Amino acid sequence: MAEGFLSRLSFGLVSLGLPLYALHLGMGVTAIGVLVSLNVIVQLATKPFLGRLADRIGHRRALALAIALRSLVPLLLVLATAPWQLYAIRVGYGLAQALRDPPLNAVIADSGGTRRVAAAFAWYHTAKNVAAALGRAAAGVLLALTGGGYGTIFLLAFGLSTLPLVVVLAWVPATPATPTGPAPGTGSGPGTLGRTLPLTGLGFMFGLTAGMLNLFPVIATTYYHLGPAQIGLILLGATVVVLVAGPLFGWVADHVSRSLVLLVRAAANVASSLVFLAFRSLGGVATARLIDDAGKAAFRPAWGSVMAEVARREPTRRAQAMAVIEVGEDAGDAAGPLLAGWLLALGGLPLMFGVRCALAVLTELWAWRTTRRLGH
Repeated sequence: MAEGFLSRLSFGLVSLGLPLYALHLGMGVTAIGVLVSLNVIVQLATKPFLGRLADRIGHRRALALAIALRSLVPLLLVLATAPWQLYAIRVGYGLAQALRDPPLNAVIADSGGTRRVAAAFAWYHTAKNVAAALGRAAAGVLLALTGGGYGTIFLLAFGLSTLPLVVVLAWVPATPATPTGPAPGTGSGPGTLGRTLPLTGLGFMFGLTAGMLNLFPVIATTYYHLGPAQIGLILLGATVVVLVAGPLFGWVADHVSRSLVLLVRAAANVASSLVFLAFRSLGGVATARLIDDAGKAAFRPAWGSVMAEVARREPTRRAQAMAVIEVGEDAGDAAGPLLAGWLLALGGLPLMFGVRCALAVLTELWAWRTTRRLGH
């Protein structure tokens, strides 16, 4: 939880500041969509390999290395003055995240055991999402106070990004390096591959619909004419929703139904999109964003529990197994901002949110069918 809180506090500053800085440099909405997606594209290409590397060198060592590399990202942003530099830095961020996520998920799954794994993921992502909201809110306020001091934002993010390294080295137990063999599902118990592929496809759909809203700072600025401080306050309001919804949905996923919790994510996508379209005021935008964040809070614990169950069948390749499952979500995260930017350029908000609603309905049907078939 400490690692997640401190990491996301740092990159909450970056997540709000970077798209607005790109807009400041004269980049268009489509180009910013590519920028926002670029790190996820890199993760998609490298995460299975780096997940295998994490199993080889040990999860604690891989986490420490990834956090050290990731800390360089906001420092380099302080020095960036051209769009191509932003793209290059985003590639480095993607590599660091691809190395970090698989061992981190394995550590969280270990802490939850077999009966409270969803709760473990819920508490971790609650801390992470609260910090993200605080970071984005702080970035909005600081940008307003400094008159667009992006360098100040990125320098503060660099200072905060070094703290998770201390946390990991001090408290995360060392894990032994293990030899790795074939990819998950190719050499272990029967049915593993059959369970993994449907989840990879479902993860793509969840990532696609969620990723379309990664352009929220740009959308709020360009189409709703909100300022950085207003955007930051909207995102800060999500902390209350996340604090309540995250642990609650974690308990429901552990004790009632993971399938039910996963369906909440798709329903929230539909509801938030409709509110975005129907209400163009500050209150309407805030309400829509809070609904969407509640759906995200529901998704993470249930999805983490599903990944942990499949990865448990691969005891020597847990990080790699989780990485393979996450490939679908990463692909969706990468495609989401690209699709959103293209739809905005083609038909504006009605087309983008209309398509998002349709995709969310399809995702909800897919989630019901897939989780029912897999017994989740």
